Amino acid sequence: MIARIIWVAALLGIAIVSTAVHLDREARRTASLALYVPEIFRSGAQPRITALAIDSGIPEIGVAQAQKLVRRRPLPARHLRLLAQAQFAAGNNEASALAIQYAAQRGWRDALAQEAMMQIALAAGNRPEAARRYAALFLMRGTERALLEETGDAVFPEPGGEERMVFAQIVSGGERWHNAFLTRGARVMPPDAFVEIIEISAKDGTQFRCAALRQAQKAIEGEDQTLGKRLSSVLQSQC
Repeated sequence: MIARIIWVAALLGIAIVSTAVHLDREARRTASLALYVPEIFRSGAQPRITALAIDSGIPEIGVAQAQKLVRRRPLPARHLRLLAQAQFAAGNNEASALAIQYAAQRGWRDALAQEAMMQIALAAGNRPEAARRYAALFLMRGTERALLEETGDAVFPEPGGEERMVFAQIVSGGERWHNAFLTRGARVMPPDAFVEIIEISAKDGTQFRCAALRQAQKAIEGEDQTLGKRLSSVLQSQC
């Protein structure tokens, strides 16, 4: 009899755990389920709980849930970004800025963290750092074209600026994304900055693919013939 009770209790325990784990997994897709996941089993549900807490209008709850999230899973950059949002909503600006810096360092593909760091760098007058964050956003397919267009002039305002050198170094160091740079850059970057970055990269030994470079040259020439001629010189030297 005792053995049977233990067996039934074990089955019941397994069923409860399985249900809780399944609920937690589903909560990643359906936010409303997160509230029904027992706290001890919250993994995928905790970011949802945190987001709801931040939106609750009670800053202290948002901060508490965000801190709990980071304690449980400190590695994902998104969790640090949620902590930054919670701290900002609570008026803890210094703590918020620190959290967003950590998030941006940890997650180069966290678009919101990179955008925030780019804006912080621009506000501080640190355009080279802003250029690094712009590059991170540039490399993400999901980054909206409008964002890159609107911030390009602020990040790359002057010919010969250090920020253009920094971006050129990033281009030179990433052969796999040369084509993406030429194609997307011609559409979203300030034309003079785009051309100068290509010139700097080529001078440093970067070899662009002729077809992509030729296409970029035609696109720029359609906007500015002088800049088009400069790119034509690079094209002739490489192709």
